[in-house]
Amino acid sequence: MNEKDFSLRLARLRGKKGVSARDMSLSIGQNPGYINNIETGKSMPSLTGIFYICEYLGVTPGEFFDLDSANPGKIDDIVKDLKHLDDAQLDTIAALVKGLRKK
Repeated sequence: MNEKDFSLRLARLRGKKGVSARDMSLSIGQNPGYINNIETGKSMPSLTGIFYICEYLGVTPGEFFDLDSANPGKIDDIVKDLKHLDDAQLDTIAALVKGLRKK
């Protein structure tokens, strides 16, 4: 992931949460322009900043950096539920997912 990918990912996940860049910045204890500066490529967060951003967005750092996942929080919830199913139930879910992907 490069800086542009990071900025776009942050903007996309923030938008899904339905919060402004200013409100998110203030919520994580930063100045009002912090998130906007990251999204526009003017700055990058520290490692600690990345952890605060992920916590606020409700995703793990791994989920944040997984660009193939459009809805990482939802996928994580589904995976947690799947771990409690038996083999027959998992086979049913697998068939359903494959059927949905064909559409």
